[in-house]
Amino acid sequence: MSRFPHHRSGPSHILPRNRQSGLVLIIFLLGVAALLPAPVAEAAPQDKARWDRKYQTEDYIFGKDPIPFLKEVSDLLPKRGQALDLAAGEGRNAVFLATLGLDITAIDISEEGLKKAKALARERGVSIKTIAADLESYRLPAKTYDVIVCTYYLQRDLIPKMKAALKPGGMIVMETYTQDHHKYRPRFPQDYLLKPNELLKWFDDFVILRYQLVDDGQAVYASILAQKPG
Repeated sequence: MSRFPHHRSGPSHILPRNRQSGLVLIIFLLGVAALLPAPVAEAAPQDKARWDRKYQTEDYIFGKDPIPFLKEVSDLLPKRGQALDLAAGEGRNAVFLATLGLDITAIDISEEGLKKAKALARERGVSIKTIAADLESYRLPAKTYDVIVCTYYLQRDLIPKMKAALKPGGMIVMETYTQDHHKYRPRFPQDYLLKPNELLKWFDDFVILRYQLVDDGQAVYASILAQKPG
């Protein structure tokens, strides 16, 4: 009888023994492969370990103050509601949002960074919620946040998820390096640099409240404050 139940028995349906063995071996190998972790699964532990090592210092490597652009647009942000800081690091932006009166959640892959974010919040007399998670797999809830901040972290497939996670009328603040940053740091990975006008194109269905392109002699970056219609 054939090894495959849906085949009728009979000589025309029986494979030669060597072909049968080959098929069994292929099926076995495919089954083993399915049990193995995908290569990308290794990226998260490596990233976490790297950033944990980076943040294991008493100093705040990016400082305790928010990025200047966030301060500049703070008068336009709501002072109540739910806020989210993605790739929050040591919490400089998250803690600033908390001082404005927002209920802030800070997400980062590094638990060490988030510990420092909590400490900074206590120092400033505010509280923040922290979540240690890999943003490549973390699911953002839909229509939940009044403000979302993401600075110096570029994951392109995260953009539509961020937009969907905003409530109607919610605001998003982004800032990161552009391709022109290469003139100062030629080895910076190309995939993590904004293409010309890319930030504007992502939010062409939002109301652009502020946008800037800056070359400060050490870095080239773009910043945006955009509001979801509704």
